[in-house]
Amino acid sequence: MRIVTWNINGIRTFKGRIKNALDSLDADIICIQETKVTRDLLEAGTAIVDGYNSYFSFSRGRSGYSGVATYCKDSATPFAAEEGLSGVLTSHEGAAACYGDQSDFCRDELQLLDNEGRAIITQHKIMCGTKEETLTVINVYCPRADPEKPERKQFKLQFYKLLQCRAEALLKDGGHVIVLGDVNTSHRTIDHCDPTDIEDFDKNPGRKWLNGFLEGAGSGEEPDEEQTQAALAHHGRGGRFVDTFRYFHPTRANAFTCWSTLTGARHTNYGTRIDYIFADCQLANEHFVAADIMPEVEGSDHCPVWGQLSCSWLPSSKPPPLCTCYLPEFVGKQQKLSRFLVKVEHKPARPEQGDVLPGSQEEEEKRENLKPVVDPSVSVNKRPSTSVSLAPKGKKAKVAKVSPNSNGSLLSFFKPKLTNVIPSADTPGQTLKMDEAKTSENCPKKAATTTEDEFSMASCAGDDAGKVGNGSPQLTTDTSVETKNVNPKPTAGTAAAKKGASSVFWKSVLRGPPPPPSCKAHGEPCVLRTVKKEGPNMGKQFFVCCRPQGHASNPEARCNFFAWVEKGK
Repeated sequence: MRIVTWNINGIRTFKGRIKNALDSLDADIICIQETKVTRDLLEAGTAIVDGYNSYFSFSRGRSGYSGVATYCKDSATPFAAEEGLSGVLTSHEGAAACYGDQSDFCRDELQLLDNEGRAIITQHKIMCGTKEETLTVINVYCPRADPEKPERKQFKLQFYKLLQCRAEALLKDGGHVIVLGDVNTSHRTIDHCDPTDIEDFDKNPGRKWLNGFLEGAGSGEEPDEEQTQAALAHHGRGGRFVDTFRYFHPTRANAFTCWSTLTGARHTNYGTRIDYIFADCQLANEHFVAADIMPEVEGSDHCPVWGQLSCSWLPSSKPPPLCTCYLPEFVGKQQKLSRFLVKVEHKPARPEQGDVLPGSQEEEEKRENLKPVVDPSVSVNKRPSTSVSLAPKGKKAKVAKVSPNSNGSLLSFFKPKLTNVIPSADTPGQTLKMDEAKTSENCPKKAATTTEDEFSMASCAGDDAGKVGNGSPQLTTDTSVETKNVNPKPTAGTAAAKKGASSVFWKSVLRGPPPPPSCKAHGEPCVLRTVKKEGPNMGKQFFVCCRPQGHASNPEARCNFFAWVEKGK
């Protein structure tokens, strides 16, 4: 049997390819972290995968944050499953139980620790040799200690404490336990690409916890009684789990599972090993046959980690209640849960033929399209010459009047109406709207247009433009007509000068980034970066070497070139 853990950095990036991704890992149980999906965004294609049964834990406070999921092949269907470590989220049968002594935690603290969707527990029946045993798999995404938020450091340590409390309680109850996932702490200096403060490296609180949680890590041998007693005296509890990778590869260096994508550190293997498969000592010694990392698998800033056991699965006849196949939104034809919480406006039933609705152009057009009015004097492709009010008695309806000569084309509805028009002096057949005539007098920079597209007014540059004789507006297509008080048009030289000044102004405002300098070590153009960390330098720009981050001894890695972008350049 084979088990895999992988921080995928967002499950929605797989879209419709989730089954292909699961199949390519070739494992019976696949535990993923940082799904970044909440229940309202979980799609059926992600939750229900042919050949697998899945179990999700969602963040209850932030969308697109945290989240874990466990996919089990049908041949490894668990008999129990539970969300969270504390039990406060469990309101159904089929939970794993065995919570241990939680007296050090208050109820609110337990709720907060589990509300971020960081743990899924599944319990399976396995056959080890000739003996049937229970295997509990704890899939975790441990918090990160943000140096800008001291409270998160304490939150992380409390999560570790709760994880150990639950794992050891399950182990004490009998059977075997595997804890796997993104632990967010590199254990030894060999697990870090560039450890700093080597003397104080083990003083990190996360590493102190790992030292107490793990027993004889990397030795591949059972610790003697003296080591166990020393661990009990120092940590208060003896480490009962083994780092399976170090169990099989105690001295392998540069074996990392996480790299920074911002600096391209994966190209130079400048990373850390923070993804683990921990197994209880007996299981690791007697039934684990191999464990390794998969740095060749891309798609995330982490790579998968796998473990192989000699046991075989005894699948349950049906998945436990936590399985996503039982969620109401994925069962039969039921709607999503959000549909029951959102007020849906029901459209009124269609009225009987004898009923009438308040008249509107939209409704009138619908009725004309459904039952066109046929007029003997008008062809079937033309609109009727009159409109019929559909408004009930006592209500004033909006009536769209149609000219007898109208051809009923759609374009006619978008042309301006001819209201309050006066005849033109020299062109009897042409008319101009009164409102447009006033506009042409009061707005010298706007051109007035008639209702016919082929005629247009000359540009009115003065207050008296467009007036002749008694002051009525004059419409003509002869551009040789002289008007009074017309301002002369700007010369070509003046226009070019204005355009040039405008171009200079906008270039000064919208200037591009400064040309990049070349780094001294490689002589290559640098890349421009911006400080996003809060502080006095936030928003400032700087240049660094364009190569990926790496160890100082690596000639292919980024050099230490750094230069601030000077103001005004």
